[in-house]
Amino acid sequence: MTAKIKLNSASGGGSFSLQAPSSSSNNRVMTLPDTADGTILTTTNPKSGNILQVVSTTKTDVFSTSTTGSFVDLTGLSVSITTTGSNKVKLEGTIFWGAGNDTFWHGRLVRTTGGTATPIFVGDASGSMIQSTFSGFHMSSSVGQYLIKNQGFSFLDTPSAGTHTYKVQVYLVSGSEIIINRNSNGTDAARTGKGVSSILASEVAA
Repeated sequence: MTAKIKLNSASGGGSFSLQAPSSSSNNRVMTLPDTADGTILTTTNPKSGNILQVVSTTKTDVFSTSTTGSFVDLTGLSVSITTTGSNKVKLEGTIFWGAGNDTFWHGRLVRTTGGTATPIFVGDASGSMIQSTFSGFHMSSSVGQYLIKNQGFSFLDTPSAGTHTYKVQVYLVSGSEIIINRNSNGTDAARTGKGVSSILASEVAA
């Protein structure tokens, strides 16, 4: 016999049942708070603003590109998340980088859904200016080759329901190369830093 407690709706027409586990070896305990009244939330009816899931990716190795004049994928740094309904996605991340002398570069976030890639969290189009999420410049200096810097971002995306892949692309305007997670010198010494880059995506209830 299945042990069940059934509560009928006060207005009629509906009920709530509390049923024991199907196996005697499966013991479960549900503890209610004793500090205040409240409503039990479920994954099918979350409160607006609740975080439903969190996924992340971390890149510790080095990436570099000397391609100029176009955006290229920052390989090894992308994250996929599947959302439902009109839920949003909160994106957070940091990119560590180094560059050669007199280097101008840009970076942008891109969302790919159903095979269609869309730049997000970028500025408005304006003449020859590159629409970007962040930008960097490294000027000529005797110590500049040892520098490593970081760029952070935080953005609330509003995609449709589905599976979305988020990645970073970089655009080298001028200079020898842009390097991720290391400075341009790369000498094996204490003054040469190694960084880490990451993207974190959280589904937020609408």
